[in-house]
This record gives sequence, C-alpha cells and structure tokens, in this order.
Amino acid sequence: MHVLIIEDNRDLASDMFDFLESKGHIVDAAGDGVTGLHLAVVNVYDAIVLDLTLPGMDGLTLCRRLREDAGKETPILMVTARDALEDKISGLEAGADDYLVKPAELREIEMRLRVLTRRVGERTQRQKVLTVEDLMLDTQIYSVRRGGKLIELPPIPYKILEVLMSRSPQVVSRDDIERAVWGEGRPDSDSLRAHMYMLRELVDKPFERKLLRTLRGFGYQLAGQDAAQE
Repeated sequence: MHVLIIEDNRDLASDMFDFLESKGHIVDAAGDGVTGLHLAVVNVYDAIVLDLTLPGMDGLTLCRRLREDAGKETPILMVTARDALEDKISGLEAGADDYLVKPAELREIEMRLRVLTRRVGERTQRQKVLTVEDLMLDTQIYSVRRGGKLIELPPIPYKILEVLMSRSPQVVSRDDIERAVWGEGRPDSDSLRAHMYMLRELVDKPFERKLLRTLRGFGYQLAGQDAAQE
C-alpha cells in the first residue's frame, strides 16, 4: 500500500511510519492539515491515516475538502483521541471511511487500512445488482440509487448496506455485520452504531418509505413494508 499519514504528534507519526514501512508499505507523512491536503490532492494513495486535531487545518475540514472540492475517494482512516459518539458521527459525515480511537495498536491500524483497501479491490471484481423496492446497489460500479437518485456512500456504510441487501428481508445480527465488514478486527462498541446512523441519514431519511429497521436484541433489517410485516 501507498499510505499518507497526517498526524502532528511526531512520536506517533514516526511510530506509524516505521511500522508500516517495516511491513513493506510506502509511506508519506505530513505534520499539519494544509500540507496533508496538498499531498493527498496531488498524489495517488491507497489509504490515508488522518488525525482530527491538526495545526493549519483540522481533520474534519481537510476530509470535507478532499471529498467535496478535490473529488478524491481515497479511503480515510481517522485515528484520533476524540472518543465521543458525536465525534465519530462527525468524522464519518465529513467523509471518513473508518474511525479508530487513540491509543491504537499499530497492528490494528495496518489491519484497518488493509480492510479498507481490500474492500475497494473487491468492488471491482463483483458483478451483481441488489434491489430492495426502489433501492438499488450495483456492486460492479459501486453505485447506490434510490428512486433513481444517486447516493454516495463511503466504503464501510456501503459494505453494511450490501450485507443487509444481500440478506433482505432477513434480520442480520450485529455480530454478522461486524464480521462481514471488519473481519476478526472488531471495532469499538460505537463504530457500527455511528455507521448505521450515517446509513439511515443517506438511504432512508430523505425518502417517505423507511427500509432500514433496528430490532433491539436481534439486529438490523433492510426490507420493504410487506416483508417487514411478515
């Protein structure tokens, strides 16, 4: 992988840099938001590790500008000390694909990066269209539409949606979703909740009919009204 680390803590950045290099990855680093954004825009990376609290430009602003202004879809792993659910939701809404709270093990950081880049690679290999009522997911071109309207999803919410649609109208347990998305490197307790919140905001909230449901104690279901009532 070619990885960009945007982190102002020199010791942490150095540790990540050395560890990723020792695993055979190519690594660049920036100690402030402005430099990090410049590198992310002018170069091609497989993944980006991004802190939230940065001099010059904070991580949320950087993430938004990278997505909205530069149109870059490079997978972003936010690694930050901010551990509140609201912070995680803000990070994901800004365009991050995954969120990890400090202190984080270097092996987990690398594993999360591998998962993000692997998901991108897998999307190019599958040729399948999933449909639930007016919601359509085309795995060949990484496209999600509802009622003909294009919905842009980051990799992890996309993968969650793919899991739910592929098993619709079944109820999918939290464990099954986490295993399908993160493998054995399970996230902290709030990560799935934050991604589900984003999924609802994009896939359900703008539309009259709600397809995504939480069944407390059982899991999540994505289904049309008739199937949900069975």
